[in-house]
Amino acid sequence: MANNGANDNIHSAEPENSTNLILPLQIGGKDVKTNITFDVVNPSTGKVIWKQYSATKDDAVKAAETAQAAFSAWSRTKPSKRRDFLLRAADIMIERAEELGGYMMAETGAQRSFATEFNVNTAANLLKDMAGRIATITATVPICEDENTSSIVYKEPYGVILGSAPWNAPYILGVRSVAYAIAAGNTAILKAHELSPRCFWAIGSVFKEAGLPDGVLSVLAHRSQDAAEITTILIEHPAVKKINFTGSTAVGSIIASIAGKNLKPCLLELGGKASAIVLPDANLKKAAKSCAFGAFLHSGQVCMSTERIIVHSSILSDFSSAFKDAVNTHFGSDAPSPVLITSAGVKKTHNLVSQAVGKGATLQYGDINAKESSGTRMRPIVVEGVKKSMDLFYQESFGPSVSLHVVESEEEAIALANDTEYGLSAAIFTENLATGLRVAKQIESGAVHINSMTVHDEASLPHGGIKNSGWGRFNASAGIEEFLKLKTVTWQDS
Repeated sequence: MANNGANDNIHSAEPENSTNLILPLQIGGKDVKTNITFDVVNPSTGKVIWKQYSATKDDAVKAAETAQAAFSAWSRTKPSKRRDFLLRAADIMIERAEELGGYMMAETGAQRSFATEFNVNTAANLLKDMAGRIATITATVPICEDENTSSIVYKEPYGVILGSAPWNAPYILGVRSVAYAIAAGNTAILKAHELSPRCFWAIGSVFKEAGLPDGVLSVLAHRSQDAAEITTILIEHPAVKKINFTGSTAVGSIIASIAGKNLKPCLLELGGKASAIVLPDANLKKAAKSCAFGAFLHSGQVCMSTERIIVHSSILSDFSSAFKDAVNTHFGSDAPSPVLITSAGVKKTHNLVSQAVGKGATLQYGDINAKESSGTRMRPIVVEGVKKSMDLFYQESFGPSVSLHVVESEEEAIALANDTEYGLSAAIFTENLATGLRVAKQIESGAVHINSMTVHDEASLPHGGIKNSGWGRFNASAGIEEFLKLKTVTWQDS
């Protein structure tokens, strides 16, 4: 990979060897430096680990122009060429897994199991899965009413796609934000999150190493204070034809508004308030372990994290005991205190729980006043008795807290699970599949998982939400279809 002024140690996964590194932008296949940089901080230590060049308005325009220039040739490539590129990229991600996982651990505080073993491997599997689906992109031949009229409906790429992904699972969410578009014959701009820019730089690096032609993908990063300006410029640029965004509902609403004003379609995967329903016949040990991981994996900083556990009163005592054992086993005092990306996340969760306790809720696990070694650490909290008058009932905590709710019937459990503005993921625990399917059909959610945790994302399953969790789908064939438009052509036979 051409350096073009970037530091020689850019491929190093060791933060202590990279303190002088300034990460470049990637525009048109070249590393680009600017006059502005910002610090990237390791949330586990609070120390600056490297810096990032920050994109300007001109850089945003340049990225859109180079993507537009590359579109004509890339859109005409044969499916086999795009397939082979994706397979090479997947292999390279696996070969560089320790390097990529190291970046994510340093920038987000993630544990190795979540960064290297889950994120990198899942991203590689996404690439392999979409490679296998490219050949399934076919036109259709409808029958017209007039006997002398024939037709064909083509599927064509849009053009330039803008993808914006968050920091919490940068390889999975970053890869899917551009790779499905590229697989469909589009070119793309990946807007990196400022908290984990080296992870997004690594995606661009992998794609370039895999042989992606210059201009097909550009990677931009910018300071947080420049987000509104840079994002608006990109959305409004005439070359950009569709936008996808993964992140908070508040920001997603702004993205959708700007896109709507410019009559551009968008794909949104936003926040969640996932419920796990534990029915009387559930395997309690399995349910307890799944709820613990669903709530506290990656410090609860996952859009699909379990935020409510809804338990039938007849099993409350047994489940509570099993759940406490599961939390102690996997997230107890013997394990390092979970790290959140910023101290603001800790404060938000602390305030939500404190307000609930102040209004009558009770702590079933954890100490809200516990002292930690840094402001970015917080141990798991389980709260019971959360009412609608408490902010924690409706707000997504996006931290290591979960509310335990007690119900008397299946109907009450369903109503409680649906009492939220979100609809991204849910879980049901029961030993009766018919019961699980019956309940699942009544849950207002993009996905429902029977006897597994709410955090569930894999290449073969369409992924997305309803209500304020967004619209559209990533993954599987639906993920490719999102970035294809239809063109109807008719002709007279005689």
